[in-house]
Amino acid sequence: MRGGRSVKKVGVVAAGGALLVVGVLLLVLPGPGLLLVLAGLVVLASEFPALERYVDPVRDRAMKAAEDSVASPLRLAGSVLAGLLLIAAGVVWGLVESLPFGGWSTGSSLVLSGLVLLGLLVWSHRRVRAKAGGRSRT
Repeated sequence: MRGGRSVKKVGVVAAGGALLVVGVLLLVLPGPGLLLVLAGLVVLASEFPALERYVDPVRDRAMKAAEDSVASPLRLAGSVLAGLLLIAAGVVWGLVESLPFGGWSTGSSLVLSGLVLLGLLVWSHRRVRAKAGGRSRT
């Protein structure tokens, strides 16, 4: 039974660590960095309770960033454009292998980043609309 617990812990550390590292990288690259940092912390906190104290502050900042991304029509349009450009760049990188790091390994990660960005924008927009609808009824 002890062996199964060790395997689970290694898996949690690997998954949580990967999410955390990718999230930190995406803080400076295009993508949902704070949300991935949050996901990594939540996964790691399941095995390391001392990390629980970092989850709420990161969650608050991630939710604020999500709300800010759809706060105005201009920001929303810019974010949608960024997502579409990421997808287009991914297709170009996938098809033109003479580009630096050309090929579908880079291209697919750009396309995936664009799709994740667009999905998060939809989620953020719905969240902000629901929050605004709840405030106007009270």
